[in-house]
Amino acid sequence: MNRNMKTWLKDMVASPAKKALPVLSFPAIQLMDITVRELISSADRQAEGMRLVAERVKSAASVSLMDLSVEAECFGATIRVSDEEVPTVTGSIVKSEEDVDNLSVPPVGAGRTGIYVEAIGKAVKMIHDRPVLAGIIGPFSLTGRLMDVTEVMYALYDEPETVSKVLDKVTDFLIEYALRYREVGADGVVMAEPLAGLLTPAQAEEFSCKYVKKLIDRVQTDEFAVVYHTCGNAVPSMTKEIAAMGAAAYHFGNAVDMEDILKKMPPEAPCLGNIDPAGQFRNGTPESVREATLQLLEKCSKYPNFVISSGCDIPPASRWENIDAFFGAVEEFYGR
Repeated sequence: MNRNMKTWLKDMVASPAKKALPVLSFPAIQLMDITVRELISSADRQAEGMRLVAERVKSAASVSLMDLSVEAECFGATIRVSDEEVPTVTGSIVKSEEDVDNLSVPPVGAGRTGIYVEAIGKAVKMIHDRPVLAGIIGPFSLTGRLMDVTEVMYALYDEPETVSKVLDKVTDFLIEYALRYREVGADGVVMAEPLAGLLTPAQAEEFSCKYVKKLIDRVQTDEFAVVYHTCGNAVPSMTKEIAAMGAAAYHFGNAVDMEDILKKMPPEAPCLGNIDPAGQFRNGTPESVREATLQLLEKCSKYPNFVISSGCDIPPASRWENIDAFFGAVEEFYGR
């Protein structure tokens, strides 16, 4: 039975001592001695990886793979897969108005989406002491992967109606994808919309926020939370538009000043962030991770809605001693 996520998040904000909630899944490959390629291809391995991570760290929730290639691949995009890095999309499949018209909305289960849904269904049967959150991409970020990031930014000015048509199709798919996660028992989804961080506030409202809000209005319930992630230097200028979407919680990348964000977001909205995933978790040291974590907590813990997290998903090759140092620093700070 799903927990009441609305109450869970409210209690988390009210708690004076908070657990960290990083986007931590891909480093499970080190605990399992497997490759990224093997992890993304198996529901059993993904579920087991989530279980092992949950056993190792005292996180507030268990978060699934933040693989921003799986939905684009489902639509027909070509992806690049390696043993050590997160998959990426190569090229584009929407290059003309005709391509837009011919773009069909795939069923959930096509490509690897079936594997990812099955993995969450298995994970919720293994992990009972914390919420289990699936991962999905945001509408504009998926559109950018189908059209090419550079081309979609030009199209916002030259062919906005084309972008809107693609957004309509991908949003319909993402709604069904999120609903399938809800059906198999997930407590929510973390939606990654990084490309929105490249937009002006007006563009964000027209080409991202209204589509995200459509999804939130359709899938979010008291028992199923949408955690919205975005990143980029433009994000501080669009907090009004972000807050208006009505997500259950918000997650911010490490390019922004977290305290600046907290000052602008509603005090009742949980705001997560934003230790540098590459700079600290992958390339830092236990000492630098501890220092960065304590500094961020010192700066932001006075805001009750602040929950410390990674700035984005923690890379597969991140050293576990760095991850352990992060959780150790959180315990150290709140144990004072």
